[in-house]
Amino acid sequence: MNIDSITNGIVIDHITAGRGMKLYNLLKLDELDSSVAIIKNVNSKKMGKKDIIKVDSEIPVNVDVIGYVDPGITINIIKNGVLTEKKTIGMPEILVNVIKCKNPRCITTVEQEIEHIFKLTDKENKVYRCVYCETKAQ
Repeated sequence: MNIDSITNGIVIDHITAGRGMKLYNLLKLDELDSSVAIIKNVNSKKMGKKDIIKVDSEIPVNVDVIGYVDPGITINIIKNGVLTEKKTIGMPEILVNVIKCKNPRCITTVEQEIEHIFKLTDKENKVYRCVYCETKAQ
């Protein structure tokens, strides 16, 4: 399989195998007017299998979404065909409008203008809870 190299853009690497599409959807990469490659189940010495996303344009990336989906992902910034920056993403303490509360009695389901805010309450088990009603994110 051949995937062209990127001249200017980003490579989201070290995605846990099977999580690439979830990340693609949450980052709304389908709305881009540039080439996007999702490579699934790539052999990796470090991880066994992994997913990779390549975007052939310079775009802002919501690192909170990435950290929520899969902390430990690396983002590689490519400019003029050269790797110029490499970032490792951790878990954010607060998520704002990344996910929505599923509790039908939460204030966020009644009041449309309220932001959906989740706080990291258990880093070891990757548990986020709604700051309004404390419902666990799914």
